[in-house]
Parts: sequence; structure tokens; C-alpha cells
Amino acid sequence: MPQQEAVGVIQTLGFPAVLAAADAMLKGGRVTLVYFDKAESGNFAIAIRGGISEVRPAMEAGLIAAENTFGGKVTTHYTVPNPPENVVAVLPIEYTEAVEQFRF
Repeated sequence: MPQQEAVGVIQTLGFPAVLAAADAMLKGGRVTLVYFDKAESGNFAIAIRGGISEVRPAMEAGLIAAENTFGGKVTTHYTVPNPPENVVAVLPIEYTEAVEQFRF
């Protein structure tokens, strides 16, 4: 039976905070960074995917790292355990060819 996957998303104010979050998340669990983009007004968003038991600690590590970055502020975050296929198909959270080599 395949392991259920989760999606974790963090949005920060400022690039250094999102960089710190991404670094901590990838070191905090067996997860894959599947999305990065600039949002409006100096906000940046990242999304990770992996097993539910891996995404939770990775998200915690990312949130702490972002908040501890000088000038960093988490504007929003959310974890979706086991998103339905139609959500994965519509939102930019699929494993793409560019990230497939880093998938756990």
C-alpha cells in the first residue's frame, strides 16, 4: 500500500525568510520542494510534498527558521494531509520533471 502524502506550504515576507524555511524543511524531513514563487508585496511561497509523518516536522522546522531570520515573517502556512487527486492536478504541487530527481 503506498504511503499517503501531504503538502506543506509556507508564505513569508522577504526572500531570506523563505530561503531559511526551505533549507530547514528539506533538512527536517524526507520531503521534496515542489513549488517556489514570488507572491505579491514582497511575499514568497514554497510548497513541499512527502509522507505525512515527514511533512509535519519539516513544516515545524521551516516555520521556526523563517521566524528566526532577521526581518523574517511568516505571513501564512498550511499543511494538507493526503490531498485529493483533483487538487494535485489543478494546483502547482505536482512532482515535475525538474524535481523528480530529488523525490524521496
